[in-house]
Amino acid sequence: MRFKHAKTKFQRGCEKCGLERQRDAGQLEMAFVETLDPVKKYEYAVHVTSLDDGILTIAQHYRDRGDAENPFDELKNQWGWAGYTTCDLKRCQIMARHIALIYNWWSLFARLAIPDKHAEAITSRPLLLHAVGKQTRHAGQTHLTLTSMHGKASQIRKILRYLTAFFRGIRRTAEQLDWATRWRIILSRIFIQFLRGRLLRTPKLIEGEP
Repeated sequence: MRFKHAKTKFQRGCEKCGLERQRDAGQLEMAFVETLDPVKKYEYAVHVTSLDDGILTIAQHYRDRGDAENPFDELKNQWGWAGYTTCDLKRCQIMARHIALIYNWWSLFARLAIPDKHAEAITSRPLLLHAVGKQTRHAGQTHLTLTSMHGKASQIRKILRYLTAFFRGIRRTAEQLDWATRWRIILSRIFIQFLRGRLLRTPKLIEGEP
């Protein structure tokens, strides 16, 4: 780490962003420090790096690092992908793979229900799973009625109606489509935020694969 270079670059970045002028005009008071004493409260964060990028680019790198770290934090603290204490490596591998598979499937389903953001398990599971279901049969048809116990019941109702309409449309055209095309449509809807409405292309299979 080139500490001297990083310090100089930080100072140049502060001047470029106008932070020096802000300091001269008076430091902003932050609300992160909790104390009852009648004093001004400030909080600072210092990032030391040897990169030659500008201060705004370095800040974006730091945010990107946090975004990449969040899935591992979610797997560990919300899905139990940790704490394997048995000496049986095979059982540990099986459980780790099961958790990773369930995490992937749930993340895809949650992204289909809430396409504009990634919903972590700690919020998406109560939102989409906490409901009382009642199955009724009439005239050869089976109906499932869900009553949400969540505080955002109106939002959940809207999500479930959206999912029902989407899968109903898939089922109507299922006989005319092969499995690969059906999956392309479903995955394109899941990742609509990234694809911006475009349809996923069919991947080229490796030679020799069925």
